[in-house]
Amino acid sequence: MIDTLLGRAGLKERIHELEAELAELEEERDGLREQLDAAEERRADAVSDRQDAQERVNRLEDRVTQLEDTVERLRDEDSEISFRSVDDVRGGRLAGVLDRLESFETDEEGVFTTMVEGHASSTTRDAFGERTALVERASPCLAITDDEGLLSVALRPPVAPESFERWGERVEIDREWFRPTGRYAVALVRADLFALGEYTGDEQLSTSGFRTDVKGDHSKGGYSQARFERLREEQVRRHLNKCREKIQERSADRLFLLGDAEAIDRLEADVDPAATGTVDASGKPKPALKNAVQEFFTVRMYTL
Repeated sequence: MIDTLLGRAGLKERIHELEAELAELEEERDGLREQLDAAEERRADAVSDRQDAQERVNRLEDRVTQLEDTVERLRDEDSEISFRSVDDVRGGRLAGVLDRLESFETDEEGVFTTMVEGHASSTTRDAFGERTALVERASPCLAITDDEGLLSVALRPPVAPESFERWGERVEIDREWFRPTGRYAVALVRADLFALGEYTGDEQLSTSGFRTDVKGDHSKGGYSQARFERLREEQVRRHLNKCREKIQERSADRLFLLGDAEAIDRLEADVDPAATGTVDASGKPKPALKNAVQEFFTVRMYTL
């Protein structure tokens, strides 16, 4: 009712409409860029069609420019509700942020903490008011505010807890959501790469890994497409079986499974990880594992 009286309800509805329109336009723009790239490649390979291709490229470039102008306009319209800052924090800085949040104390039921996945509940909407749209945009996130508006932040914990919402005297936070403090293992798995590290807190106790020679993208030659895919799938299957065996031989009970989405999907049911995460880390096993751990335990922090 307050939102209606202050005119916020219409604004919120307009914001949701703009966000949906923005997403559609960005998707269309990305598709047009792909067409543009393809048209340019075809132009280089087909000299006889150069003129037609150039005309299409020009049209696509004009359309991309129009879409970018529209996207920018929509962003300007949405500027009334934007994050004050967005940062990636880890290590000592993350520890400092958590220290400050844990030290925040108010009167009874003066600070609100919630784990949001998707749309916010009515309780969360009441707590954050017009900033609810930012909370939903940062979702899944651990969102925190207080009844005086002094504190307003959202974090994306690597090991997210189940959804909850709670008013209390202190921020409801557990460091295990951000970086385990006990014994645990991290496995990095890709179609041709495996690395396994065991840790106590931030200290790495051991590391091991290997690479497997797996066929890359198919090219014309001695193999048909179907035969190539069968051979590659067999190589990947053997690689993942070996990864599964190494993971099951670990000493630590808790496991965090990182890598590409397909590898995680094929191993998750068998190794029962505490959490999973897709990461871009690749290369040699040991440095790749280091990069994967750093990427996974880096926390995105939104100041609302």
